[in-house]
Amino acid sequence: MALKIGFFSADKFQSGAVLCHTTSSSSSKQALAIFYRPCYSLNRRRGRVLFLCRSQLDCNNPAKPNGHANHSFLAAGRGSDWQASCAILAGQALENGNNNGVGIVPVKSAENSSDANTILAPLPKPLSITDLAPAPMHGSHLRVAYQGVPGAYSEAAATKAYPSCEPIPCDQFEVAFQAVELWISDRAVLPVENSLGGSIHRNYDLLLRHSLHIVGEVQFPVHHCLLALPGVKPENLRRVISHPQALAQCENTLTLMGLNVAREAFDDTAGAAEFVAANNLRDTGSIASARAAEIYGMNILADGIQDDVGNVTRFVMLAREPVIPRTDRPFKTSIVFAHEEGTGVLFKVLSAFAFRNINLTKIESRPQRSKPVRVVDDLNGGTAKHFFEYIFYVDFEASMADPRAQNALAEVQEFTTFLRVLGSYPMDIAPLKRANSCSNH
Repeated sequence: MALKIGFFSADKFQSGAVLCHTTSSSSSKQALAIFYRPCYSLNRRRGRVLFLCRSQLDCNNPAKPNGHANHSFLAAGRGSDWQASCAILAGQALENGNNNGVGIVPVKSAENSSDANTILAPLPKPLSITDLAPAPMHGSHLRVAYQGVPGAYSEAAATKAYPSCEPIPCDQFEVAFQAVELWISDRAVLPVENSLGGSIHRNYDLLLRHSLHIVGEVQFPVHHCLLALPGVKPENLRRVISHPQALAQCENTLTLMGLNVAREAFDDTAGAAEFVAANNLRDTGSIASARAAEIYGMNILADGIQDDVGNVTRFVMLAREPVIPRTDRPFKTSIVFAHEEGTGVLFKVLSAFAFRNINLTKIESRPQRSKPVRVVDDLNGGTAKHFFEYIFYVDFEASMADPRAQNALAEVQEFTTFLRVLGSYPMDIAPLKRANSCSNH
């Protein structure tokens, strides 16, 4: 027994096509036929199902029923009706077997008449929700954007957040945001604050300007080294270049070393090392990582020159879609809001978290670019008072799946003119490990 299934386009048949058919010694075929009406879509002829029938068909003319055989018709004009019709057909086939009535009829094959061999042609599998949902990604085959060049601390943070990823260097923070939004990269790992230098305001402004979501955080210990070209001694240096925060984090150490050097800002730490090596600047040193020294062929003149050994930078991981909040592990939530005018409004906003025993880990204020100054008339003195308009960034230790956080934000919304959740994501609770020493390079 064999069941032959075929799909026919409208340009081959005018009134119908045989979907399943049998062969027998008689001059007729028993078949399940699809009759359709041709239609046009995007300059292609297609067929629309009109009805199904199980009938005796003439061998010489499969498209025409033979005589006045019993027909069982079933309308199937739309996609949903067609699915319902298939379900009815399958049910009746199981119910009635090979009896009369609508059903899919298993028949003898012309090639093999044995009933033991039943061949079903593969049908398209319907899409399910699992097919539409993206597969979980844990760092493998991920493209991760970061600001800087190879050897930057941001690259090391990206590989820590997503091991085995493909790091994509970007010359600016804005480019890293756009790389994710334009599907050039899957994630971005960008710094937001340092334990010595404080917040990186540029990225906080970009978080508000763009629509990406924070999906995680990673804390990376920073270990600075003083680099120079091979053969250059510390007393030969006349200037040191690096990122402004790196220069600030090593200011006291450079002074204690007795170096009479000018300190000049550069776009990033690894970029400074690359610039010195590319231009063969023998009177210029740079502050960067040990990996940057290895990549650009620099010598390490001093190891661990940061003023504080507890120098840690916090990076956030950004994606186009948020993660699903959970309560089975520690979560952190980041929000941004602008509060209403009035006395004590900010206190009321923050009290919504304090009353629910939710710990705040950060609060940052930034001036509103759209209206940085608000003027209020003083009715008593006839003068005008100028107030700065601020927006506030807040991080708190709770998941959005926690009812406490939901209730707190519901209360906050009553006192704010603008409120946005930047992300609710797992906290980085891994113990910090000191960065690899530079002395072995």
